[in-house]
Amino acid sequence: MKKTLISASVASVIALTSFGAAAEGPNFYGRLDLAVTNSDTGATTQEGKAGTVFENNFSHIGVKGSEKISDAFEVLYQMEFQVENTSSSSDVFKARNTFLGLKSDFGTVLVGRNDTVFKQAEGGVDVFGNTNADIDRLVSGQFRKADGIWYYSPKIADLVTLNATYLMEDNYTDANGNESYEDQYALSATIGDKKLKAQNYYVAAAYNTIGGIDAYRAVAQVKLGDFKVGGLYQNTESQTTDQEGDSYFLNVVYNLNGVNLKAEYGVDEAGFGKYYSNIAEVDGSDINVTSITVGADYRISKSTLVYGHYAMYEGDHKVAGAKIDLEDDNIFTIGMRYDF
Repeated sequence: MKKTLISASVASVIALTSFGAAAEGPNFYGRLDLAVTNSDTGATTQEGKAGTVFENNFSHIGVKGSEKISDAFEVLYQMEFQVENTSSSSDVFKARNTFLGLKSDFGTVLVGRNDTVFKQAEGGVDVFGNTNADIDRLVSGQFRKADGIWYYSPKIADLVTLNATYLMEDNYTDANGNESYEDQYALSATIGDKKLKAQNYYVAAAYNTIGGIDAYRAVAQVKLGDFKVGGLYQNTESQTTDQEGDSYFLNVVYNLNGVNLKAEYGVDEAGFGKYYSNIAEVDGSDINVTSITVGADYRISKSTLVYGHYAMYEGDHKVAGAKIDLEDDNIFTIGMRYDF
């Protein structure tokens, strides 16, 4: 009897040890990101409200992990949900990146909901990302989509990665069975390291047909000592109208004893971003929007970041041939982010 119990105990320990060696996770994680913001118009705030407001900058919880199922294959999984408990939104949870995947020597395939590879091509160049000064205030294509397949190649020559997103056609039809848009896919190629650690540079090119637009973008960022300098160029064209134009950003980040001082200049001549769509009473032509953002962030601990920025938006467009100024917006934000 004792021998049986000892044998069973040993077998259990071996089984647990084997599983632990083959599996990573599940790991529970999350983020709380809250800010107080004052805005003239509310055109860029998370809930579109002017005045002094609290903003929930995509606080979320999730679980992720992996398990090696053979010498050649590894299963990947993630379930993530945006949490709106701190905001006036009636939705407690919103969908975020959730997928099941398989990794091998031939690359990684994910199925489910995820940021498109067009959006992911931004790397770390969106230095005010997930705030009211995110680059999506001036450009479109920052999509998170469901019912899709993602492919990421291994790093070719230890340098280049090729990536693709394809959305399942039959999931994107209307009640009459008509396709909502053209074939929806995105492609990208990246070089270097978006975190600027393995390499001190990052370069990407991407193309998108998702969400009713055809767009391509080029991204570059380089680390030079305590400086990070980056830029993004994008051309966007509507699939259903004649609307088309260019957008670009230039920014710099300087690390001053742990304080990241940031400045960014943006121009939009396309009109697909959130600022123009929220501020323009009617759609116009010859759109010209500029933004200037300055700010700083400081990590007071491994898990806690404090930040602040000022953003200014101004521009004009033509309606029936007449040039009309858009309402300016000035935004002041102070916030704190806690990761766990």
